[in-house]
Amino acid sequence: MSNKKIIFSTPDYQYLLDEVIELGSFERGEIEVRLFPDGERYQRILTAVNGRDVVLIGGTISDSDTLEIYDLAYALIKYGARSIQLFFPYFGYSTMERAVKEGEVVTAKSRAVMFSSLPRTSLGNYFTFFDLHSEGIPHYFEGQALINHVYCKPIIIEAARNLADDGFVMACTDAGRAKWVESLANEMGVNAAFVFKRRVSGDKTEVTSISADVEGKDVVIYDDMVRTGGSLINAAKAYKNAGAKNIYTITTHGLFSNDALNKIQLSGVIKKVVSTNTHPNSIKLNSDFLQTKSIAPLIIHEISK
Repeated sequence: MSNKKIIFSTPDYQYLLDEVIELGSFERGEIEVRLFPDGERYQRILTAVNGRDVVLIGGTISDSDTLEIYDLAYALIKYGARSIQLFFPYFGYSTMERAVKEGEVVTAKSRAVMFSSLPRTSLGNYFTFFDLHSEGIPHYFEGQALINHVYCKPIIIEAARNLADDGFVMACTDAGRAKWVESLANEMGVNAAFVFKRRVSGDKTEVTSISADVEGKDVVIYDDMVRTGGSLINAAKAYKNAGAKNIYTITTHGLFSNDALNKIQLSGVIKKVVSTNTHPNSIKLNSDFLQTKSIAPLIIHEISK
């Protein structure tokens, strides 16, 4: 029996599976997937997994994808995998990690509990996440689930240094990400900056000031997630008004919902966007404005430990 780990993925993460197989020494796991006329999903694991170490890559980018990876993980365990590593490049609902208003559903926690309910393999169930929006999410998992939170810091630092001139400022869109951006800045030996906001109405904020001198300097804005791009554009305008030279953006999770990438480009204040490929949307957009970096080497490093 081969001692190579078998790597599976959900269909939306086939691109990451291909990269991991190409770069690493692993066996490709085959799955048959089709939909019935009523929308129900048929899945069949074609690669024998009994007694083997198994890896499954799949982000919870939608409710359907969440159930898809759960069903696959359950079946892989029931068909005898001796260990399983689940890689969640993007963990959906991570901004719903606490209830602000009475009665709100804390979906990040309910999803964590759901995955915690998977039967345990003999060598354990390992869950790996990348740049989670909230540090508290790993603590939502229950039972004997083994959690690993991987930071994409090497990718972000390399991208920042390649984008900006020496003496650039590492920045964020608001004070909420200041601690993480300050950590990046300290490692690179540059200054950090963030913007102060004031809420004007229920759905609108305005920038009141920024925390550091950016005049005549390149600014690299890091945000863990870019969805519609509104906060990013507002922050970039504030840095530009404060005298920043060139402004770049790096994000781990490039969702780019509602034509966000085009809106960011048309804003005229951001020179380039760099995103990792944790979300399928980041590789579907054909634009010179967007540069995509792969997390496949990080996945291989974690698999090979």
